[in-house]
Amino acid sequence: MKERGIAQQFSIKDLEHFTGIKSHTIRAWEQRYSLLNPKRTSTNIRYYSGEDLKKLLNVGYLIEYGRKISKIAQLSGESLIDEVREMQMEEGGMSAVFSQLKLSMLNYDEALFRKVVDDYANEHGLDQTVLSVFLPFLSQIGVLWLTNTICPAQEHFICNLMRQELHSAISESSVPIREDHPPIVLFLPEREIHDISLLFIHFLCRARGLRSIFLGASVPFSDLAAVGEQFPNAVFVAYCTTHPSSSEAAEYVGLIEAEFAGTDNQFLLGGKVFEGVAGSDRIQTVTNGAALVGTLFAEVQAV
Repeated sequence: MKERGIAQQFSIKDLEHFTGIKSHTIRAWEQRYSLLNPKRTSTNIRYYSGEDLKKLLNVGYLIEYGRKISKIAQLSGESLIDEVREMQMEEGGMSAVFSQLKLSMLNYDEALFRKVVDDYANEHGLDQTVLSVFLPFLSQIGVLWLTNTICPAQEHFICNLMRQELHSAISESSVPIREDHPPIVLFLPEREIHDISLLFIHFLCRARGLRSIFLGASVPFSDLAAVGEQFPNAVFVAYCTTHPSSSEAAEYVGLIEAEFAGTDNQFLLGGKVFEGVAGSDRIQTVTNGAALVGTLFAEVQAV
């Protein structure tokens, strides 16, 4: 266990979770190559520094691309970084991107985050950056959080930077709003707070000239009815990860059906929580983000 009150101290399990390199492999590299130099707390518990973690992330990147640990271990700190940079230029790949984002999160380094994201987005576009970088990295964050490898502040830091990127792109959109399509109301049910996927849909709507109304996280159900009265032809879209739970999803769909009976409002609900939950003429359910985006914009093309 690392002592949470002291910054930049990590257990060997923390290193494993961050890098994907097994604890027994790390120990073997320590013994054979003196790769890392763990220290001990006042209570004699071994720990690793932030520099140790950074070094191991770089070592893991080179290993992934075929370099031998016996050769890597001989490199000085500066030479190791140079090797990683050369490999990135030769190979590219996502592991380097994720390694840099982990370091950004660990060190609360906004400049590093901006550089990594800007470089990727300049080459691939923001759509692909969200699909290939943000969303997979959020899954990795979930694992790190569940294993107590990162603290909530680090998760909040990196997620808010992702939100800033999306908000900026949305505000800069100059695509004229179409008048031939109903407004799309983007919301998350009460107690659901993971809104980055929803922001991405907001961005995609604006890029296509659709009027999207972003209500955000944890919207009271009674408020949806009020919005539906104001926009009687609106399409409500939600992507849920934790709320409602899988056991509550069918009940939530039934609640929508009862509340919006007799109206023209439509609902598109996405997330694994809706797996096996039947929809209706008014409500469509899908189990993943790709299906939600495909369904939503297929209907847009048909208008």
